[in-house]
Amino acid sequence: MVRLPLTPAEVERGQRLGALLRRARGERSMLETALDARVSPETLRKIESGRVATPAFPTIAAIAGVLGLSLDVVWAEINQPEHGVEPAGPGRDERLAS
Repeated sequence: MVRLPLTPAEVERGQRLGALLRRARGERSMLETALDARVSPETLRKIESGRVATPAFPTIAAIAGVLGLSLDVVWAEINQPEHGVEPAGPGRDERLAS
């Protein structure tokens, strides 16, 4: 399977997601967080560093649950308007169901 290159917007969303998870994890160890979420520490490290910009939804849901983050908060953080431009059109108010 050939993967298409990530767009700049996807890379930026991945970086915002990683930053959010690092902040939410705080002083908690990466190992403890990963094990509690049932993901590998390497997967968590890659997501937090932005190297995996488009992780699977169940992975993010598990990590967010361990960190006490609602999926609405995660969705809002990673879909911030770029450069202060409000998104327009359908899907603007989409929410993740938990």
